[in-house]
Amino acid sequence: MPVRSSTSSVLRWPDAVQVREALAEWARARGRTTPDIQRVGYFGSYARGTWGPGSDLDVVIVVGRSERTFLDRGVDWDLTVLPVPAESLTYTADEWRRLSDAGGRFAKMLEDQTVWVYERDG
Repeated sequence: MPVRSSTSSVLRWPDAVQVREALAEWARARGRTTPDIQRVGYFGSYARGTWGPGSDLDVVIVVGRSERTFLDRGVDWDLTVLPVPAESLTYTADEWRRLSDAGGRFAKMLEDQTVWVYERDG
């Protein structure tokens, strides 16, 4: 969330580098405790460089599998520790492959924009 400068009463919105580093740290920590996480990235205004005060972070997470429905998977991830509001889309590896194979406008946007901050080795 916005932070107060120590020398003024002006609130300063975190910059893209701070947001990226916070997400990468979050992803590494989750990757250590949740081995099913395969990739974590972000897309949208932070990926395009068009973010500004009030921008949220659009996160994409790819997991090996999930028992939850696509719409219910967001409850698995506490993103409130990030310095800006964040929303996540969580795909299984099979869903991610199918989305990519099917093409379409949204898949193309994700392919072109997503900045991956975490990818599990092997």
